[in-house]
Amino acid sequence: MPRKSRAEAEQTRQAILDRAGALGSAEGLEALSLGRLAADLHLSKSGVIGHFDAKEHLQVEAVTAAVSRFTKEVWDPVADRAEGLPRLRAAMDAWLGFLERDVYPGGCFLTAAAHEFDDRPGPIRDVLAAAWRQWHAVLMRDVVLAQRAGDLPESREPAQVTFVLHALVTQANFTRRLLDDDTALDRARAEIDAVLSPPPGRPAPA
Repeated sequence: MPRKSRAEAEQTRQAILDRAGALGSAEGLEALSLGRLAADLHLSKSGVIGHFDAKEHLQVEAVTAAVSRFTKEVWDPVADRAEGLPRLRAAMDAWLGFLERDVYPGGCFLTAAAHEFDDRPGPIRDVLAAAWRQWHAVLMRDVVLAQRAGDLPESREPAQVTFVLHALVTQANFTRRLLDDDTALDRARAEIDAVLSPPPGRPAPA
């Protein structure tokens, strides 16, 4: 019985975080409340408080869960690919695929949360900033390796290439969600392909 109780508690906690992620992506993290989640999941408010004792705690955990989900669905499937340009291309494809599958009903949860909290110091902003910095560092490492291998031109600094890649995905998310443009992801793919083209005369690595 104790094991079953722990398993049930973890299932309830995960259900709360899943619902928080769905609501947060569509309505923002400020829309989350312990009472709202309790009502949506047919739980008592005390049942939700038993897992998250305050709204900010819930928000931080929702962001942390979203980071874990992004890592699992975008990075983990490509982590074992050949370093440099092959893995970088695979990561960008996985990132756009993550948006295309509408994993969150409101689009990219982490992008929405970043816009909501970019000028609001505190633990939520700290978690978001750390996650995006880490993702940029992961991408930039493969940009550097691709340049060293001669698979990307060395004329652009790695930070600039990484900036452009992120900007293209963010713009695709914005255009698709707000402007109802179903071509946004394909446009982003075309531009990413151009950014990640090898130098003239050098074939793309497999």
